[in-house]
Order: sequence, then C-alpha cells, then structure tokens
Amino acid sequence: EASEQAAVDQALLELDGTPNKSALGANAILAVSLAVARAAADDAGLPLYAYLGGVGGRLLPVPLVNVINGGAHADNGIDFQEFMLVPAGADSFGNAIRMAVEVFHALKETLREKKLGTGLGDEGGFAPALGSNTAALDFLMQAIERAGYRPGDDIALALDIAASEFAQDNGRYRLRREGVTIDSDELISRYEAIVDRYPVVSIEDGLGEDDWAGWAILTRRLGGRVQLVGDDLFVTNPAVIQQGIAKGLANAVLVKVNQVGTLTETLDAIELAKRAGYGTVISHRSGETEDTFVADLAVAVNAGQIKTGSVARSERTAKYNQLLRIEEELGHAASWPGRSLYSRTAR
Repeated sequence: EASEQAAVDQALLELDGTPNKSALGANAILAVSLAVARAAADDAGLPLYAYLGGVGGRLLPVPLVNVINGGAHADNGIDFQEFMLVPAGADSFGNAIRMAVEVFHALKETLREKKLGTGLGDEGGFAPALGSNTAALDFLMQAIERAGYRPGDDIALALDIAASEFAQDNGRYRLRREGVTIDSDELISRYEAIVDRYPVVSIEDGLGEDDWAGWAILTRRLGGRVQLVGDDLFVTNPAVIQQGIAKGLANAVLVKVNQVGTLTETLDAIELAKRAGYGTVISHRSGETEDTFVADLAVAVNAGQIKTGSVARSERTAKYNQLLRIEEELGHAASWPGRSLYSRTAR
C-alpha cells in the first residue's frame, strides 16, 4: 500500500539486508521510496508537499544560491567549494530568487570587467581563477551593491568549505592557493576573521568529517554567531546526527535524501535535528537531475532553507521553479522565514 511509506521503506531495507545498502544501492532504494510517496500523493489527490507535510507544510525556504564555485567543483585553485548568496532580506521566495538572479548577472559583468572567466562550475556558479578565498567574497560584496542591494541587510553570504577535501590525516589542512598547511585552530581563526569582515551567516563543513575535536571547538567559538552546517560530518544519518548532537557539534544539518537512502530515514533525520534545536537545510547533490522532490520536501517539513545550486543550469533551476509554483499555489497561506532564520545561537 503506497500510503504505508514506513512499511515500504522497511521492506526495502530488509530486502537489501546490508548496513550500508550496498546490495541494492542507496540510489535504487531511494528511487522506489520516492516513487511510493509520489504515488500516494497522486492517489490522495494532493500536491506532494501537501501530502508529505499536511496543512502545516507551508514555509517556503530561504535559498542558499551558489554563485562562485571552487574546491572539487571547479579547477580554479580556490580552496573553499561554494560561495553562496542568502537573500533573507526579501519578503517572499519569489523576490528572493529575483534578487539572486540580479546579483548573479551583476557578478558576471564584474568578472568580465576584470578579465576573469565566467565559465560555470558543477553547480552552475562561476568558476574564475581568483587570488584567494576572500577575493571571492569581495566580488560577491561588489556584485550585491552593483545590483542595488545592501550586503548583510538585503543579501547575506554563506560558505560551503568542504574541508574534508583538503584535510590531511594528521588533523591539519592544506590550503593549496596559499601553499600553507595549518591546524584546525588556525583555520577556525580564519573563519572568525571572515565573519568579522563579511556578512556570512552560514558555514558548512568548516572542518573535516573526522575532526570531531575540532568541530567541538568550532561550535564553541562560532556557533553563537553563525549557522554551522554539518554535511560530511553527519551524512544525513540519524545515528551519526545523534552522536554529533550529544557532543555539541555544529548547530544545523544538511539533508540529502540519497545519502541515507529512504524517505522515512530522511524524515527521521530531520525530526531528530529539529528536536535538538538544530537548523535544517534541504540539499541537492553536485550531480543532479531535473527531479524536484527536494523542493516539495523543503516546504513539507518547514525546513526553512534549501541549497540547490545556482540560478543557471536546468537541473538547478528546476527546483527553484517548483518552489515558485508552490508559493503561487499556497497564496496568502505561504509563510516566509526571512532574516529571523539566522538569529539562532549555539546549541
């Protein structure tokens, strides 16, 4: 029965029979799990977000819009993987996307004027060869102002460091652009300097996934000032999330449905994070399709945030377009978190 999502997902897990879904594969299991949810929504005559979230599912998410790619997503020497716009100062999702698009094009013109490349990285953001990680932030500040907005007030910034990509076995971190190797304490100090200088409200994967001692220090030092998101740290695994919460690591969880493999486990991870007071960010993957399930999921669970790439490339914009349709369908019933979303303190 399609309406019995938890039972279907449990049957899939039992059929696989392995702790890491290696027999059937997480992607294959997920495809069935999500198809069941869609079939149940269709049978109930409801939009997917309404079926999953009920009458309470009406919060449109603030988009974290990737506009400069680095790290493993671009061959340009920048260590940090994603530099994102956070248009939390908008009064609706539709206006937030409009603002992000305007800044995206302002950034393109700014890069062109500086004779820098405007080719796109894996997630649709620009991938220019810049002199430093902070140079990317400087360009974002210029582009926001060029588009007529106020950095911090209208549009804030977010980073996905993806520190596991440059973490070393000895608990140190190799910054290729600068040619230096530093420890987690020095890396945290650099983040503090960035937060002091720029309107950064969210930092994802600031340290390596195995550097739990460093994560505890990072959370103590910066968790009261910015959102600290665990992606590689938690891998959308409820058991790992529970361990991280107990140790006081991070204050938000990135949610990727195909990391954990079933819709039921994804909902469990979200519920666990929310009960602990952690933020939730629904996310796409670097390799994506035009499927829009994550857009409906973000609204259904009132996540408040979505990370689904840039405002270029159809596999990224498909999610934004679906959210625009949902906002239009909800009308006055739609809710928008805005700036209040980033007033959380450390957990």
